[in-house]
Amino acid sequence: MTNENKFLIFSGSANEKLAGEIARNLHRTLGQSVLDVFSDGEIRFQSHENVRGADVFIVQSLCADSNFHIMELLLMADAFKRASARRITAVIAYYAYARQDRKDRPRVAISARLLADLLETAGFSRVLTIDLHAAQIQGFFNIPVDNLMALPVFISHFKKMKLQDLVIVSPDAGGVERARLFARKLNADLAIADKKRTAPNVAELMHIIGDVENKNAIIVDDIIDTAGTLSATINALKKNGAKKVFAACTHGIFSGNALARINEAPLEKIFVTNTIPLHCRPDECQKIEVLSVSKLFADAIASIHKETSVSKLFL
Repeated sequence: MTNENKFLIFSGSANEKLAGEIARNLHRTLGQSVLDVFSDGEIRFQSHENVRGADVFIVQSLCADSNFHIMELLLMADAFKRASARRITAVIAYYAYARQDRKDRPRVAISARLLADLLETAGFSRVLTIDLHAAQIQGFFNIPVDNLMALPVFISHFKKMKLQDLVIVSPDAGGVERARLFARKLNADLAIADKKRTAPNVAELMHIIGDVENKNAIIVDDIIDTAGTLSATINALKKNGAKKVFAACTHGIFSGNALARINEAPLEKIFVTNTIPLHCRPDECQKIEVLSVSKLFADAIASIHKETSVSKLFL
């Protein structure tokens, strides 16, 4: 195989399990590399593979420690650029700083835009990600950005569960389009939680718009962080007569008291994907089930390499 026709998959340190699954789906092994962390905290990346003229894909989740993993990703891109890779694609399973996509108060940075600039400057030719918190972040880039949707993975799973009397719930107005897609695919009703946010990571739920009485509710969202919004939405749904409540969130951050809130809430099960590694004791994770998006990413990587449509995977 000539280098012009081959592609290599490398993994950052944030989510090596996902990277391995993606590689296996493509019948590949991960590229060999080494990451050194020096005593002062500096890091150095070196590839052990010849990438000259090759199509390179770097799998990384920008989860905690986000800043470390961002720097690692930038160094990997620079190394491959200097090694004359033909094309370098960032496969970012979780895109950090996506919630800082605008100036919502004086004298703050637009961090999502800055990260886009850094990725381009480092040498990336393309970005492949999934369920960006704000789809308009794609407009921050001057390179192609493929924003996959985890929807097919969730829909397939819920169809196997054969739940009856379904209502899909958006926890806020911003997620209505996502919830509407879920509802259409599952032939379900739609409801919206109307909330008033009083402080960062704190939400006061006002009321539920839509009929949820005697129905099985599925709350859909892109990110679950502290689970404050999720917990309040669950309680409001039960108060309004919902039978069972489930949740489907692409990116499970689970910071702060999130796990405790989930365990205390009248929630049957929360489904997340493996874009972020789940770190918790078995007794803390009994309500959490992880679904894999590795096949979705693998198919997208194959499409990018073969120059075929990526959107066909989820539209």
